[in-house]
Amino acid sequence: QVQLVESGGGLVQAGGSLRLSCAASGRTVSIYRAGWFRQAPGKEREFVAAIPWSTGNTYYADSVKGRFTISRDNAKNTVYLQMNSLKPEDTAVYFCAAKSATGSGVNPSHYPHWGQGTQVTVSS
Repeated sequence: QVQLVESGGGLVQAGGSLRLSCAASGRTVSIYRAGWFRQAPGKEREFVAAIPWSTGNTYYADSVKGRFTISRDNAKNTVYLQMNSLKPEDTAVYFCAAKSATGSGVNPSHYPHWGQGTQVTVSS
């Protein structure tokens, strides 16, 4: 089993930055890819970014390309999401997820392991 704990959310003004962290524990050797998703009130959970646990391509949603950067520190079993130039429409609960199967990782239903989420609020 894999446990994920997010941190780093908060309230920020439009144009500001935040860095989210996702600390993984348990059977981390089984992780193939980690991803960030977000869910705004009344909306479905949507893909934000994904990164392989070892080597490979990263993926970003079009809405965050050029503003968000996903990275990892394998020594710390931690995945990060650096969010710059934040907009009010980025307001959501952000979730970290992990999966063992291959694939790009843009589909949330392919992830069996989830964190509890962290709130990001961007004021205008």
